[in-house]
Amino acid sequence: MSDVLTQLAEVLESRKGASPDSSYVASLYDKGLDAILKKIGEEATETVMAAKDGDAEKIIYETADLWFHTLVMLADQGLGPQQVLDELQRRFGLSGLDEKADRKS
Repeated sequence: MSDVLTQLAEVLESRKGASPDSSYVASLYDKGLDAILKKIGEEATETVMAAKDGDAEKIIYETADLWFHTLVMLADQGLGPQQVLDELQRRFGLSGLDEKADRKS
């Protein structure tokens, strides 16, 4: 796993016990899953808008925000980025059509 993802996952985990006044992430945890999911939705929309504008710098910035808030959600749910990377690795080399068909059965 990327060093950045490992470091970020560790920081996100450490914020679980922090005061909501001391950290943006702690405040998200304090507000609960619905607030975290709302933030992911906002960031996904901003990422789509940046891509529609075709501005590479904005696309990268907004994608970073989306990934960050998705990592917050994973941590909130007791999951981590390695589990997502493992799933991507599992899918590597599989036809997307075959993988999708397997989900239906």
